[in-house]
Amino acid sequence: MRKTILTTVAATGLAALALTGLTAQDATTPGAMDVSRVTAGTYTTDPSHSLVQWSVDHFGFNPYFGIFGDVAGTLTLDPAAIENATVDVQIPIASVAVPSEGLRDHLLRPGKDGSSPDFFGAEPGMARFVSTEVTQLGATRALIAGNLTMNGQTGPVVLLTEFSGAGANPMSEAETVGFTATTTIDRSNWGIGYAIPMVSDAVDLKISVAFEKQ
Repeated sequence: MRKTILTTVAATGLAALALTGLTAQDATTPGAMDVSRVTAGTYTTDPSHSLVQWSVDHFGFNPYFGIFGDVAGTLTLDPAAIENATVDVQIPIASVAVPSEGLRDHLLRPGKDGSSPDFFGAEPGMARFVSTEVTQLGATRALIAGNLTMNGQTGPVVLLTEFSGAGANPMSEAETVGFTATTTIDRSNWGIGYAIPMVSDAVDLKISVAFEKQ
């Protein structure tokens, strides 16, 4: 009985210490969702911490998702005039990451006998989004309209964007701002029509980008 009580007390103490450590860590988080921390200027992405998640419906059974990494680009921003902000980012399609090696090979497989590939092909190059208009929706949200160029074709896209944090990066000491964004595109508009409708034409995109001030 005594051993059980001591074990319970020890476990409770460890849990309390863990919770205290987590609280202390949260209290010193470098970034905070505080728009007053954002200053005007030109920013570039932190590619190591910027990514795009994509998700499609697979045969009507379940959603399947993957990630593009190493997003690179620039943001010009003035908190006093959000409507004048501009964004120009590039996403290396060849960075696509999925749990299945076989699927990744298919995504980057060249077409057979000189035909078009099913998806991106062996040398897919970059996807590029360039903003054309920014509409502020509130203190932390905006609609960013622009053009997405991918797979040799260009079409309009609107991103629902939300400010997620700002502060000094403790590693680089750079003034940093972060944003998340969501949108849905029809991949067929960019010439990627393989297996539609068994694999959905609609692709949900979730974007998370950190920008460092130059």
